[in-house]
Amino acid sequence: MGKWGWAGVVCGALGLFEATQTVVVMRAEGMHHAWVALFFLVWLSWVPWALAAPVVMRLGSEWPLFQRSPLGAWGRHLGLWLGIWVAATTWNTAMEVWLNPWTPGNAPPAFVELWRNKFYGQVVAALLLYGGILLVGWMVDSRERLAQQKMEAARLSEQLVKAQLSALRQQIEPHFLFNTLNTVAGLVREGRNEDAVEMVARLSELLRRTLKTPERQEVELGEELEIAQKYLEIEEARFADRLRVRVDVPEELRRGRVPSLLLQPIVENAVKHGIAKRVQGGCIAIEATRANGTLTVCVRNDGPGFPADWEKERRGIGLENVRERLRSLYGEAAELRVENAEGGAAVWVVVPWRE
Repeated sequence: MGKWGWAGVVCGALGLFEATQTVVVMRAEGMHHAWVALFFLVWLSWVPWALAAPVVMRLGSEWPLFQRSPLGAWGRHLGLWLGIWVAATTWNTAMEVWLNPWTPGNAPPAFVELWRNKFYGQVVAALLLYGGILLVGWMVDSRERLAQQKMEAARLSEQLVKAQLSALRQQIEPHFLFNTLNTVAGLVREGRNEDAVEMVARLSELLRRTLKTPERQEVELGEELEIAQKYLEIEEARFADRLRVRVDVPEELRRGRVPSLLLQPIVENAVKHGIAKRVQGGCIAIEATRANGTLTVCVRNDGPGFPADWEKERRGIGLENVRERLRSLYGEAAELRVENAEGGAAVWVVVPWRE
């Protein structure tokens, strides 16, 4: 229903209420008039305002009274109000002369005299009614502007998350690709052709999964684990016996939804800054628990841990990208914690549980 329809419904309802109240009160006081004619006279007196209300609201949107050249706005509104009030007075006078509900059986009052009395006698009520329409229009416009601002904020937030996801992919693919190809070249030089072919196949599978459905912001934890495990399989081939992997995630938790490419940068940090810095290597463990409506995923490694000034320096963009994506997707409902645990480091990600 458009503005004209809503104006007709509201003004019609107000006219119906006023007409009913007028007739009921006057009859209760013992007055004698043409009640049907009086009812329609009062009801139809709202017709000019029903027709004018959308015009008033539109002018109020284009020329607010207290913004943008207020003198010009006040002049336009005064002119419109005067035109509406002259038309409404003329309409009501003509209806009263025609229906003559006050003195049925007698001659109706003179048009000019009746018009003058109505115009001056109800000018304050007309000003208040015009102001009420402006107020309603301002409230409607404010609500629409608020809705548009929310939609724009949501659109910008979605674009930000997509940009972060794209940046994360661009960070992962070249860096990891070069390391893996160097390892493949080393295997070929050593004559380990079957191992080289196997690593190329794993790399191809990982890149295929990484590039799959790039617009999805969330995936099942099980799908995210598959990508992380593909990555770790390649790293196991690079580090040989120096890297061990343990995944402890119950099957029922694998249906939980997490941000796409959540684990890969965390696991990559664990390999690069943890396992790679130990001569004897170490273990990377991925665990998941569910409690109080949240899903917690933890990646541990038994490397040297994070430096003491890590939080101040904010080295690298991988974990910071994850932190920003969590904030964009879940607000305060998600959390990223980085701590040095006993015998290594751990990264916890907490997100709302959703299947």
